[in-house]
Amino acid sequence: MNIKEQLQKSLGEIIISIFQVDQLELEVQDNKTNFEGDYTIVVFPLVKVAQRKPEELALLLGNELVIKTNFIKSFMVEKGFLNVTIKESFFLKQLDFISSEIGKKVNRNKTVMVEYSSPNTNKPLHLGHIRNNLLGFSIAEILQEDGYNVIKTQVINDRGIHICKSMLAWEKWGNNQTPESEHLKGDKLVGNFYVKFDQEYKKQIAELVANGLDEDAAKKQAPLILEAQEMLLKWEKNDPEVRTLWNKMNAWVYKGFEETYKNLGVNFDQVQYESQTYILGKDIIEEGLNKNVLYKREDGSVWCDLSDEGLDEKLLLRSDGTAVYMTQDLGTAVQRFKENNISKLIYTVGNEQDYHFQVLFLILKKLGYTWANQLFHLSYGMVELPDGKMKSREGTVVDADDLMLEMVETAKAKAQELGKLENLSPVEKEDSYKTVGLGALKYFMLKIDPKKKMLFNPAESIDFQGNTGPFIQYTYARIQSLLSKANFNDNQKISSEIKINTFEKELILQLSNYKDIVSKAAETLSPAQVANYVYELVKSYNSFYQNNNIMKLEDENEKQFKLKLSAITAQTIKKCLALLGIGVVNRM
Repeated sequence: MNIKEQLQKSLGEIIISIFQVDQLELEVQDNKTNFEGDYTIVVFPLVKVAQRKPEELALLLGNELVIKTNFIKSFMVEKGFLNVTIKESFFLKQLDFISSEIGKKVNRNKTVMVEYSSPNTNKPLHLGHIRNNLLGFSIAEILQEDGYNVIKTQVINDRGIHICKSMLAWEKWGNNQTPESEHLKGDKLVGNFYVKFDQEYKKQIAELVANGLDEDAAKKQAPLILEAQEMLLKWEKNDPEVRTLWNKMNAWVYKGFEETYKNLGVNFDQVQYESQTYILGKDIIEEGLNKNVLYKREDGSVWCDLSDEGLDEKLLLRSDGTAVYMTQDLGTAVQRFKENNISKLIYTVGNEQDYHFQVLFLILKKLGYTWANQLFHLSYGMVELPDGKMKSREGTVVDADDLMLEMVETAKAKAQELGKLENLSPVEKEDSYKTVGLGALKYFMLKIDPKKKMLFNPAESIDFQGNTGPFIQYTYARIQSLLSKANFNDNQKISSEIKINTFEKELILQLSNYKDIVSKAAETLSPAQVANYVYELVKSYNSFYQNNNIMKLEDENEKQFKLKLSAITAQTIKKCLALLGIGVVNRM
């Protein structure tokens, strides 16, 4: 147990002994006040049970802790709060405990599935997808670190009217272009034709409006949209020509996606395809009709009435029998629980889809799927740019590949400007530029709570000072340099007589919080907990480093203690960054 857990345990035993209450747990906080003490104990929840004043209870508990434990040095009472100071010798034991615990995990014997990315095959990944992928991947890593079995998954939206738009535009204006002929990634080539469709579609709408049609009618009667709808019907009827084109263009996109995922450093254990799960969705809808949970209108469309739940009616199948997003989402959810023994399914999807998932979960409950209560929508804020929202069909997106390349180039320029990485070989430099550039991007995206929308600023993210990825990576590299120069001996025994200063105590307390932070991040599904923890840890280490001239110490025992503390800090920094999908560099 870490110090805080031992303190919590001792408090519990004392409360049971004195007040015969075993359901009351007092909160133990890191002491961040100017008053003396390492931890602050909040005694107010005990006031009602004990019928005593807070100050009186704090004094009683403080005396009992000194008598009944071997790690409390002193205490003080301040306005009903109990501040306790830990013995220096116990900090040494705590450091040994932290060292022995690195790499160990609990096993919660539960499997959680995390869905993220889930792109459409009519365009390349963009800035919004980057936040989605980084969030989903990081949450999966955090859950694994907290003892869960995790399945990383995505469903690829590879069918529907939007896919047909790209296909139709390629047929009309593609002139048999291929990724090879255009020297272009396949997802970018297909995305260009999605934009082309929108451009030509708007021209047709404008022409119809000019001829006297109102805009809504023009949008429905434009020849291009009618052709796209006809193509979708042919696709669902397995038309060989349409299916051949669909397979060819999707293959281009998949290859492009794989390259982007590899560069971004994310991966998946499973992949599902809407083109397969929508069929299962149709079967589920048929079941719902038979159970009278769903109903069919005169035009043949199928709906679910959610008015009793305070919502409206939801379309599940169009009148022509073609599927909507909800159709495949029903099929995907059922398939996932059928094929995997999972205790929770987390959908990492932006808050623009809040209503969609509220409806999805309600429909699954109405259809009788008991596991619907195990579904969770991790709703996150959109990424915004200084000049507003992105629109894929208009081509006004920040391309994921371009952004990653820009981040690497920015890291390179910044490193050269500051004179960093000068002693590395050309290959090492390029690897380091990539690690630092992408680290900056990932940290900037993940340090903000997922629920909040964010404004992305590449220049701010690449700074080597402040709450940034490069600042944290630089501290890790500084420690590696120190350990190398000072001949750190990890096997040397540290004497218990060593004196520990304030900076060392603060650093050990920070290190002891690592597992609590991981559990909290897993519980709240917020990588920001880990990001902000590692930033505070790095700040504590830098204070320790600046106030301890380790290289000039003559006492070898004291020197090795400080080096051991540095080494454990570096290991913890590396683990935290890994949970965020960020790499480290040994020299900067």
